[in-house]
Amino acid sequence: MTYFKKLVGEKVYLSPVTSRDATLYCQWLNNLEVARNLVIFNKQITEEWERMILDDIQKNGGQMFAIIDRTREKLIGNCSLFRINKDHRKCEIGIFIGEPENWGKGYGTEAMKLLVDYGFNILNMHNILLEVHSFNQRAISCYKKVGFREIGRRREALFFAGRSWDEILMDIIATEFESPYINQFFPDA
Repeated sequence: MTYFKKLVGEKVYLSPVTSRDATLYCQWLNNLEVARNLVIFNKQITEEWERMILDDIQKNGGQMFAIIDRTREKLIGNCSLFRINKDHRKCEIGIFIGEPENWGKGYGTEAMKLLVDYGFNILNMHNILLEVHSFNQRAISCYKKVGFREIGRRREALFFAGRSWDEILMDIIATEFESPYINQFFPDA
């Protein structure tokens, strides 16, 4: 598979997503270890459904990217900006790394920094929001490293594995984010 270097970091780069990867996404999203951290954890994902979702996000103005490990040139996950509101300069963000052996290696943090940078400095967003389950401490730690702050909780809003969990809302605004990447292109900015 050929990927294109749209946003490049040290460990990963982000490439436009393609529905040709739907089979691999379907495999990951049906793995409960991966899916439990996503809003679709209780869904059965078919390849047809995944292709439709990938196409739909692109058609409706979402910005979805494949996360590619630079060393191996291998697809390891995806991330996206969605519910983009250009009038109010706000959007939502999401990410997942598909294989547990790639967790905890900094891929997600770097991909989030690239995508947040893109949201603020290319799409001209001012506020980027995300939602995370309270049991997903690894993700919460990642988001805090990027600069996201908790802004609220929807208490006991998720029932999973025999108990209730909070949904945590986190956001970041443009003035709180220092771009590690944009200076590559505009060193005098």
